[in-house]
Formats: sequence, structure tokens, C-alpha cells
Amino acid sequence: MTALENQQIVLGVCGGIAAYKVADLASKLVQAGAQVDVIMTAAAQRFVTPLTFAALTHRPVRTDLYADWLGDETGHVALARTAAAVVVAPATANTIARLALGLSDDLLAAVALATTAPLLLVPAMEPHMYQHPATQAHLATLRERGALILEPGHGRLASGAHGVGRLPETSEILGALRNLLGRTGPLAGRRIVITAGGTQEPLDPVRYIGNRSSGQMGWALAEAALDLGAAVTLIHGPVLRPPPYGVTAVAVGTTRELEEAVRAAVPSAAALVMAAAPADYRPAEVATQKIKKAPDQDRFTLSLVKNPDILAGLRDLPGTEHLVRVGFAAETEGLLAHARSKLAAKGLDLIVANDATSSIGAAESSAILVDVAGSEELPVQPKARTAGQIMARVVDLLRRNGHL
Repeated sequence: MTALENQQIVLGVCGGIAAYKVADLASKLVQAGAQVDVIMTAAAQRFVTPLTFAALTHRPVRTDLYADWLGDETGHVALARTAAAVVVAPATANTIARLALGLSDDLLAAVALATTAPLLLVPAMEPHMYQHPATQAHLATLRERGALILEPGHGRLASGAHGVGRLPETSEILGALRNLLGRTGPLAGRRIVITAGGTQEPLDPVRYIGNRSSGQMGWALAEAALDLGAAVTLIHGPVLRPPPYGVTAVAVGTTRELEEAVRAAVPSAAALVMAAAPADYRPAEVATQKIKKAPDQDRFTLSLVKNPDILAGLRDLPGTEHLVRVGFAAETEGLLAHARSKLAAKGLDLIVANDATSSIGAAESSAILVDVAGSEELPVQPKARTAGQIMARVVDLLRRNGHL
């Protein structure tokens, strides 16, 4: 279960050209399991019709403060009371000013004024409007009151100009919203270190030894930890995806770089979840020039040396006496036996065992959670759900140890 499942989100759409992009946000919120109530300002309806959002959310779109409401509905009061969060996107200069001044002459402003739910503002407008001292002062006022402001992106705008003012990507808005909803979660005030992806051990300037780890599980774990309110340090190898919104990302290349980054991060952490797939060996020597294929050479012998065992090396690291340690065991045979052996040898609190032949690079996988008390088998399911169950176990371990 993610932070968005079964949550009522009020989505305020204002009158900017970026309003058409917010249709994708509404769709993604519904796909994530949220109930979405869209409020459109009069200006927003000049850019996108209410029918678009009604079709995407399967709910009526609200446009009028004084419209008739049915049954137990009580207009802006009901929306304000039941909202888990209010998102305003695109937040125009006009709406930002009206929210800062506490005006309530339309439905969106009235809901924002009446609710105690957290507020996420996603400004999008022309650069001079955004950078104007009045707009910046209004944003500062709203920020001081607790609103989360997701800064606009930089690039080409609808006018043809280039500058700051683009609506952020849907994935970034969703990440910011999940961050906002997780502020009061059980891991609030705790730092969790998560590692993700494979490492690459250089052979020469163009080749390396690596593996097929995609980093999907590490990303899912980072998002699950954020949902629970944690401050997340994500240490990752080379991957083709941006870090989740809200994490402190540390990029590394080799296993020894990963070890150095982990040892620097864990003394201030409550837990380490080691989902990365570091290379066990590295070339004994790295060629300074590209190794050429000799015409009369049918075989090439490569000498390897062992890389450090990062988890085992943390057992006596000062400042980590109370660190909850979670490891992974990706195996092709003897899954439980290898997992139990690693659990003891590396001094872990929990190990996640999975079949390397079916889990690496896949969107879904099965897993077995192993600790000193026994094992729990998880079904084949999306990695996001598995990550949520792993992080729930981390919360339990921290509570059991008296650190929550």
C-alpha cells in the first residue's frame, strides 16, 4: 500500500496553458488508488473542459462555490474536511496571490481556507510573473504557513520564451505529494539509508564487469520509506532513471565507492537496507588504454581480486550499534540455506531472499523475508508492494529495539 491508496485528494486546476498536463496527473492519482475531487477555476475551464477530468476521475468536477450539492454534501466544507491533501496545479500567479491573502470568493480558495489538510502548490507561469517580487512574497507567505511549494522547471514555455516557469513532470508532482502525506508517518525524524542498482568494475576505459541489476527494488524501497516519513539517503550505482523526489541521492560507480558512501552515511541512520548488487570481484589491474583483440589470441585470461563485503564490514563500525540492517540474497539455487547463512555471517536483522533468475530487471517478483525467528514467503507481486512490506518490517524492528 502506497501513501496515495484510499486517500482523498482535492486537485485544484487553475487557468494556465499547463492545465492540459494536469489531466495526466489526475489519471496517475486514480491509478495509484486515490479518490480525486477536481475543482476547476473559471479560467481553467477556458483551457480544459470539466468533462476531461470527470472522465479520468469518475467523479463530478466542482466548478461553482454556490452550486447545488446533493444528499449529505455540504459544499466546500465537506471537501475541506475530508481531504487528505490539497494540490493546486498549475498554481497561477492570480491563485497564489488569492491564497496568500486568504480570499474565499471561489470554491478552490474557500476549500484551501477551510481545510486543515496539507497544501501542495505547483506554480507554472511566465518567468517574469513567477520571479516578480509580489509572486515571490506570496509564495514565501504560503511556505511559512506550511505549504509545500514545488518549484517550476526551466525550459521552453508556451510563449516560445525560455526560462523558469514550466510545470514539473507528473512523476515529480506525485513524489512531492507522497512526501507531503508522509510527513507524519512512523519514520518521521529518522534517516534510512538505501542502496540500489549494480556496480561497475572498470576493465579498461570502455569496458567494465557488472550485472543486470536495474535498481527497481531500491527505488521502490526509497519511495516506501518516504511514504513513512523517513529522510532517505539513496546510494545508487549507474541507473537510467532520476532519483525519487525528496531523497538525498549519492551516485557511485564501483563497489569500493559504494562501501565508502555507505560507511559515511550509516552512523547518522536508523536503518540500512542494502538492496544494491555490488560486484563480488574486480579486475586486479585496470588497463589505461582500450584492450585490443589480438588476431592470434583465441582466449583472454582475466585476473580478479575480491571486493570488500560491505555489510560484514559494518559489524564493528563505531556509531552503528543500534543500526537496523537489512540485506538481500539473490540466488539461483539453495535460496533459504544461503539466506540463513548470510543472515548470521553478516549480523543482519532481516534478509530478503529472491530468485535471481526471475527478479533481476522484472517489475514483479516473489521474495522470502528471513530473520532469526523464521521466514515469511511473499507472493509474486509488484516490487512496490514488496518494498512496502519490507519497510513495514523495518518499522517493527525499530519499535522492537526501542528506537521509535
